[in-house]
Amino acid sequence: MAQIFAYIVHKDGVLDDTALELVTAAKKLGGEAIAVVTGSGVDAVCTEAAASYKEVYKIDNEALAYPNAEVVRKALVSVLPSDAIVLIPHTTFGMDLGPGLSIKMDSAFVADAVDFDGIEGSTLKVVRQEFGGQVSTHMNCDISTGVVINVRPGPFLPDESKSAGGSVVDKSGDLGDLAVGRKFLEIIVPEAGDVDITKSDVLVSVGRGIEDEDNIEAANELAEAMGAVVSCSRPIVDAKWLDKSRQVGTSGQTVKPKVYMAMGISGSFQHLGGIKGSPFIVAVNKNPKAPIFQVADVGIIADILEFMPELTEALGDK
Repeated sequence: MAQIFAYIVHKDGVLDDTALELVTAAKKLGGEAIAVVTGSGVDAVCTEAAASYKEVYKIDNEALAYPNAEVVRKALVSVLPSDAIVLIPHTTFGMDLGPGLSIKMDSAFVADAVDFDGIEGSTLKVVRQEFGGQVSTHMNCDISTGVVINVRPGPFLPDESKSAGGSVVDKSGDLGDLAVGRKFLEIIVPEAGDVDITKSDVLVSVGRGIEDEDNIEAANELAEAMGAVVSCSRPIVDAKWLDKSRQVGTSGQTVKPKVYMAMGISGSFQHLGGIKGSPFIVAVNKNPKAPIFQVADVGIIADILEFMPELTEALGDK
């Protein structure tokens, strides 16, 4: 079988949760992945990755200081074998990086994989989801010339054993010309909101099921009773019912609460991509087929406009 490589996402010297999830994803494919770390001054990141991967490729260059997908693609093509199986998190950056990388490597591409059914010969069996997660599709992919797979964050449990004791191999000298047309200018940090949902241990998060802006008060009352903070999915921000700073998801905030109350949220991968760690998820939704129930620890089929006041009252009685 071709070698498996896992692209490691990191920020401010800290590995993203997806780094440990890709360890599990690689094992599901029947092998162990080689971690690939790109950036500038990434020794500490490589050392941390080596605790979970037996081998880590370090690609250190000042041109890679900012994760520009055009530059990273050039770097990876210089280092990876042409028939490699490359796992990349299906994040905003991963969606920019993956498709173009597969073209440059002349290999197959699979977007948003949530599971694998194994490899038979040169055929990879992949599970994806369609129609907002309500349908699972099983597809066969010819990987005889390699494959780039964007792996959805979340479905694969992180391997937290950190017992690999791996080695770091410096591949920085193998790089060719990294000049590209796209140029990084600056990072603009958004203004802080009235609350920081990333710091809360308990979140009461509302989605389309809230129906009307006035009904958000019921979520506020429940959050107060629970000692929690109110967050939301993207439609609530688009409707301007809550500030952008309260949005959970790939285009919003990334949160790591201990308890996550999903109220009237369907559970699209864009939303779930913003939930990290292993929170206790309670999902309340009128639709029994809502994708959120597939990841919830407790699922309740109910109208949140009736459920939230009743739970608030019950908590008040105690």
